[in-house]
Amino acid sequence: MIFQAIGLMSGTSLDGLDICFVRFEKQNSWSFEITKAETIPYPKELEDQLKNSIYLSPEELLELNSEYGFYLGKAVNNFIGKYQLQHIDLIASHGHTVFHQPQKKFTLQIGDGRAIKIETGLPVIYDFRSQDVLMGGNGAPLVPIGDELLFSQYDACLNLGGFSNISLKVNNKRIAFDIAPVNIILNKLAQQFNKEFDENGDLARIGKINDALLLQLNSLEFYQRTHPKSLGIEWCHENILPLFENIEPVDILATFTEHAAQQISNVFNANHLKNVLCTGGGAFNQYLIEKIRNKTNTELIIPAKELIEYKEALIFAFMGVLRLNNEINVLSSSTGSSHDHSSGIFA
Repeated sequence: MIFQAIGLMSGTSLDGLDICFVRFEKQNSWSFEITKAETIPYPKELEDQLKNSIYLSPEELLELNSEYGFYLGKAVNNFIGKYQLQHIDLIASHGHTVFHQPQKKFTLQIGDGRAIKIETGLPVIYDFRSQDVLMGGNGAPLVPIGDELLFSQYDACLNLGGFSNISLKVNNKRIAFDIAPVNIILNKLAQQFNKEFDENGDLARIGKINDALLLQLNSLEFYQRTHPKSLGIEWCHENILPLFENIEPVDILATFTEHAAQQISNVFNANHLKNVLCTGGGAFNQYLIEKIRNKTNTELIIPAKELIEYKEALIFAFMGVLRLNNEINVLSSSTGSSHDHSSGIFA
């Protein structure tokens, strides 16, 4: 069985739209090849709209849902034309997360899949999270199905995106959970220095760790919870940003980098992990990676740039393929839902 799919991913750090065209083949097991991949930076106006979408009125949010769907469709058409792609079985779109409150049984990823289909004329699968939340799950993390079927040679897979999350096998079950915020906070702090992000962690490296702030961060109740558990931007607004008052931004960067490294290495050490595949934009943050390596004996494997940048988009393309075949693409052991299921709406 061979499938060719396009995966679309927009992360909470808003560094652009990831588009990934992947060829999947299933013989005894699944294999993949990333054929083409690209990150499209958002126009400033759209980036601002997405950044502030949490504050929009219902009417404005519905309008943005449609507008962004058509934007995604046009972006895919440009991508297909640029690389002369053919024989595309489906587009799998994650959408952009506005709200994520699984305890209240809702999560919202905007970017109407029907608009993508109207624009491209291709089959589209979207809204991968809502069904899981309605089934009592966290609606996250979803990538563990890809870790299980495409990356099983590693003890665990760590994603350093807006939030850090990990998936690993425990007692023969794939579990996954968010560990701590990463780029959602670090990028916000770097913007105070007119930088989109803290390249290589260079700013954090010159800051001083504020011990009182570090203690407050490490004492947050979320870190005492057992899995499954997930984080959202609302949680950061309530629990983290208020702690930063009257502290120099460069020292907050240093302290928060230390905090993230401590929380991540705690998970490595508690689970006696031998090797971990590390992807997501934070894998380029040399200072963060150094700090994690200094706190653990776990081998941290940084793969080729293409996989670092596009693993999530790749896995959403894979989830679309599984959904097309009505195969399980969400693991209840990772999300906490009542059972494994096949999630995603067909446009």
